[in-house]
Amino acid sequence: MSKDTISVKGLKKSFKEKEVLKGVDFEVRRGEIFGLLGSNGAGKTTIINILSTLMKSDGGKVGICGFDVQHQPDYVRQSISLTGQFATLDGMLTGRENLIMIAKLRGVSNPAQTADNLLARFSLTDAGNRRADNFSGGMRRRLDIAMSMIGSPAVIFLDEPTTGLDPEARMEVWETVKELADGGTTILLTTQYLEEAEQLADRIAILHEGKIITTGTLLELKEMFPPAKVEYIEKQPTLEDIFLAIIGKKEEI
Repeated sequence: MSKDTISVKGLKKSFKEKEVLKGVDFEVRRGEIFGLLGSNGAGKTTIINILSTLMKSDGGKVGICGFDVQHQPDYVRQSISLTGQFATLDGMLTGRENLIMIAKLRGVSNPAQTADNLLARFSLTDAGNRRADNFSGGMRRRLDIAMSMIGSPAVIFLDEPTTGLDPEARMEVWETVKELADGGTTILLTTQYLEEAEQLADRIAILHEGKIITTGTLLELKEMFPPAKVEYIEKQPTLEDIFLAIIGKKEEI
């Protein structure tokens, strides 16, 4: 297997007469948090749906952990997990029961022990016996991500994981994501929040009008930006400045 856990080459997708993806190319390395940044409608969720075998592409080649997404979808599904924009919990069940249910569905040998271990790992032990519909937004999101860890997937797709969360809950999720990557999990993160990509991503790809127009670390992207203006203090560009400059929009204040 190559060092790239995810390989995307020439990915295309159209809906009716609208071409959403126009030949997308990128690679994600093992154990990396890779941020896919783009405006609403840029095609981020479409990419996630294709990579997670929920949607067929119109062209291109996609590999996950050495398996071809189009021709070996069952093997791909065994290697991945997906957390979408909204928590997919059963509010009538407790946190522990949600985890046990998913563990059973995935054929884990000891569902109850797996649930207890994940509750402890995500600091949810005290809340484990409460119904999930009584959880705070941050707790629901952490439980949702904990569920995605069942079966130890090599790759986790996080599609705008902090949508609708307050700042404190967002920070809780950020810490969780960092811990997963530190443990060797490869994470593909889509987000509209530029600060989120700045905080989490090892590398960032900017998706605009159906194509990846640049990829790099935050430092590499900053080097593409004009030198800092020296007024009374030196103003360093934020990721928002860089994003707007790259896609050709004027800075909005």
